[in-house]
Amino acid sequence: MKLRRKLFSSKDPYDFSKAEIFLDACRENYDHLITHCDDYKKISEGLGIRSSKDINRPSDIPVIPTMLMKQHDFRSGRYMVMATSSGTSGKMSHVRFEFGALMAALKMSIKVTRYHGIMTAKPCRYIVMGYKPHRSNKTAVAKTAYLTTFLAPAISRKFILKHTSDGYKPDFESIVEALKKYEKGRAPVRFMGFPSYTFFLFRLLEERGLSFKLPKGSKVMLGGGWKQFYQEAADKDTFYKLAKKTLDIDEENIVEFFGAVEHPILYTDCAYHHFHVPVYSNIVIRDPDTLEPLENGQTGLVNLISPLCTATPILSVMTDDLGILHDGSECPCGVKSPYLEIVGRVAPEDIKTCAAGAADILKGVKV
Repeated sequence: MKLRRKLFSSKDPYDFSKAEIFLDACRENYDHLITHCDDYKKISEGLGIRSSKDINRPSDIPVIPTMLMKQHDFRSGRYMVMATSSGTSGKMSHVRFEFGALMAALKMSIKVTRYHGIMTAKPCRYIVMGYKPHRSNKTAVAKTAYLTTFLAPAISRKFILKHTSDGYKPDFESIVEALKKYEKGRAPVRFMGFPSYTFFLFRLLEERGLSFKLPKGSKVMLGGGWKQFYQEAADKDTFYKLAKKTLDIDEENIVEFFGAVEHPILYTDCAYHHFHVPVYSNIVIRDPDTLEPLENGQTGLVNLISPLCTATPILSVMTDDLGILHDGSECPCGVKSPYLEIVGRVAPEDIKTCAAGAADILKGVKV
């Protein structure tokens, strides 16, 4: 995968002069997939794409809906690591990563986090608002949260979700006790994990009349989405105000990540909290009814594209997210690449047609 190595070696994660390299790397990835995954080849040919020569733009790449990936286990080569989606819908996607994908992901993560000032040599204490590692937990969100604690040397790691005989249970009291201790120290504190549990902690502290002044350099880093707490999601302004009130952390020290196990690209928000698209990926917004690509500024289904992985056919995946792609010039941060705004999620029946179409090609896969 020479073109993948070249793409993921880009020094500037937002240098879109690499657009031609991106498309060539996608064609390289596609050629591997159709020779190593019969199911992907069937879907591709069923959609009228028989060769990488038929791919003239990212939107031409055959799309696999994430809904179908939760129903069908796609494989396209040898792998070293496997991760799963959270399974909140009852089904999980299984995504496998080969050595080359892991190395590409490492390069990407270093470049993106350095660009945004998240990677540092200063030691800190981590409070992970997510799962404590356990051999039974293979979810990507658990692996990612733990790996994020290596972006700065970890003095300690405290996890809110602890594995019990009845599954994972949140332990808010231990986090409150840790904050009482950490407030007196000098080391910055980094929160990392689900925005839902982080917000629930803020509300708990507010209800108890507790507030902390954490050491300078402390941050709140959010990833993984609201999952089963989607209906309780707080607006950003409320979230930022509670972070300031309870932890004395300013908005500028709140960082949000976006990604998916089926699209393991690191999207990090800019100073204006916009998810600019890095050079390692491409996003197409599609009409929910026709699946035709939409122009920037219009709302539709989010189609995520990246040539990162070859062990699983996740070159182009259709999510159940509704989003808008904005021109980079609309953001004053200086990054020129487009940025993604997630506006909600669609009900399963609204994307079933897309998944069912691919399933019909495979024959026998129920969606």
